[in-house]
Amino acid sequence: MPNMPDKPDTWASLFAWLNDHSPLLCAALLSVVMAGLRIAYGGGTWRQMLVEGAICGCLTVTIISGLEFFGLPQTMSTFVGGWVGFLGVETIRTVADRYLGMKIPSRGEGQ
Repeated sequence: MPNMPDKPDTWASLFAWLNDHSPLLCAALLSVVMAGLRIAYGGGTWRQMLVEGAICGCLTVTIISGLEFFGLPQTMSTFVGGWVGFLGVETIRTVADRYLGMKIPSRGEGQ
């Protein structure tokens, strides 16, 4: 098996990227771990833990990318990741459906 060639520029670029994106990565990882622990505590299966964790991690990345739009600092990433993992996908979806249902009239209303 060939060894990885020593390329300091590649390692420096990788570490710079990790440093720049560490709040996002930590928040997504926290969300995955929290979701997995929540499912395990509730007696769920490994499959439920993996799927819920992956969805919560992706949802966390999506929400964090919108923080700047709402004028919130990126330092809230860990807070967002923890709460997304704790609440779970179903709870967040229910809240979003309820909120959007109040804001966006459904087809046929108002006619």
